[in-house]
Amino acid sequence: MSSNIVRVAVTQSEPAWLDLSEGLKKTCDLIAEAANDGAKLIAFPECWIPGYPCWIWNRLIDVELNVRYIKNSLRLDSPEMRQIQDHAKAHSIAVVLGFSENDNNSVYIAQVLIGPDGEIKFHHRKMKPTHMERTIFGDASGHCLSSVGETPFGRVGALSCWEHIQPLLKYYTFSQGEDIHVAAWPNLSPHTGGSDLWSMSAEGCQALSQSYAIESQTFVLHSTAVITEKGIDLFKTAGGLMGSTGGGSSGIFGPDGRRLTKPVDSATEEIIYADLDMDQIIATKMFADATGHYSRPDLMWLHVDKKIKKMVEGDETIEKAVAESI
Repeated sequence: MSSNIVRVAVTQSEPAWLDLSEGLKKTCDLIAEAANDGAKLIAFPECWIPGYPCWIWNRLIDVELNVRYIKNSLRLDSPEMRQIQDHAKAHSIAVVLGFSENDNNSVYIAQVLIGPDGEIKFHHRKMKPTHMERTIFGDASGHCLSSVGETPFGRVGALSCWEHIQPLLKYYTFSQGEDIHVAAWPNLSPHTGGSDLWSMSAEGCQALSQSYAIESQTFVLHSTAVITEKGIDLFKTAGGLMGSTGGGSSGIFGPDGRRLTKPVDSATEEIIYADLDMDQIIATKMFADATGHYSRPDLMWLHVDKKIKKMVEGDETIEKAVAESI
């Protein structure tokens, strides 16, 4: 890649909880702000629209919130998605959007890369919802292997949350030649110092994004959400998991793992910027490239099945047989 500087933006902001129209407006406003500040790419957190369903870690089921969540989730082929695409094109900026995808009222944790031309470059679904997320979200099929796309300034990839502990999925993502990676997370609380898992804390999850940068030799945009009393009151999570205000820990890491941005207060809504020297990718890959000169395909290799499995197969054969029988 030729030597150049790419300005990028990562959001640390509160979603418009369970409100698709307001979420759409806030998304477009942030896109415009980042573009006006010279960014070529903006990254959003996991389930930015309509916000991460924080209550699932406290109550097994909440029918009212579940129904609202599904109704306000974003459909891939919809006027709302096209509006975001149009906004990206109008401002000549690429967008990695994390959202809850509504597919015939089943929902999936999803991401899209929208190019500065307004076209969707990939549509990714989270391979396996994590623990309590499975009370709402479905598994991905081959969608989980669609996670890297081409832009004018480099190849951009993305994964959601604890997909960053899936070694095989990460390796496949590395193999697609990422330059910039978006690690999308919800609002995350600091570790209490008690028996709660450090790996689920803001510090633990940030460590996973930082490790990803070192392993992949990519720039990593670690995007997290913020939650205020408004969200906590809506989800009735006070005193429980995801029941504390704040939750933001967004930042940007270089391909050698170093932090490129200063920490921002966890309750502050802010767009965080960095100017990426893309030659740093070459400097780190010179020492180790896990899918290139530092690999051993004669000893170990990965097989993937990218086909999207459907509940009903063979429609065309059935239709042909019916037509021939008439």
